[in-house]
Amino acid sequence: MQCVVLAGGLGTRLRPLTDAVPKALVSVAGKPFVDRQLEWLGAHGVTDVVLSLGAFGEMIAAHVGNGARFGLSVRAVHEGSDLRGTAGALRLAHDQGVLDDAFLVTYGDSFLLVDFGAVGRAFLASGQPALMTVFKNDGQWDRSNVVFDDGRGLVALYDKEHSLRPAADFRYIDYGLSAFRRETVAELIPAGVRADLATTFRDLSLRGELAGLEVFQRFYEIGSLEGLRELERHLSGA
Repeated sequence: MQCVVLAGGLGTRLRPLTDAVPKALVSVAGKPFVDRQLEWLGAHGVTDVVLSLGAFGEMIAAHVGNGARFGLSVRAVHEGSDLRGTAGALRLAHDQGVLDDAFLVTYGDSFLLVDFGAVGRAFLASGQPALMTVFKNDGQWDRSNVVFDDGRGLVALYDKEHSLRPAADFRYIDYGLSAFRRETVAELIPAGVRADLATTFRDLSLRGELAGLEVFQRFYEIGSLEGLRELERHLSGA
């Protein structure tokens, strides 16, 4: 199973920790975050990783190497300083020919305590062009953005702005792990432009083509100093 890790962000909310190093190399309980993330992926069903890199990308690529020490095969796609957004980065990986027929996508600041291989198998079984993992949030961790149809296993609506349904209808949140077919990227994401996966997910949900898979473990992220502290507390068993 292949996983694309979108790790091109500037990490502005982690400054000053990210003034001279990328977010992926910030120390989390004594170890670079990317090490922890790749170790988890290698132990939970992922064999191949595509790192989508932007800011400080060469530093991350040099640190990770070919991924062998994590039990993985790792390749890097570099956006450079012209960041294209989450969907644009995925289209760049497509255009560089590194995507498998079906693959997972996660973020370079997310630490997700799930079996990635099981999510990949659920995606293949769904028969849909894409899948989103969802967590019953009820506004607890962040603003809920998903209407989940559990009976059909579909995301009935993904809408970050709550522009199409009342806010009370949104009880779930995008967990930060999704899956796509390669041809879906080519069909829905234009080449060479800045684009956000939020738009892609919204459009797929409106078409009834976004599978949903509920997960029950809370998510961790290091996109902010508070999130970094929470993950360190989890890893220390506090």
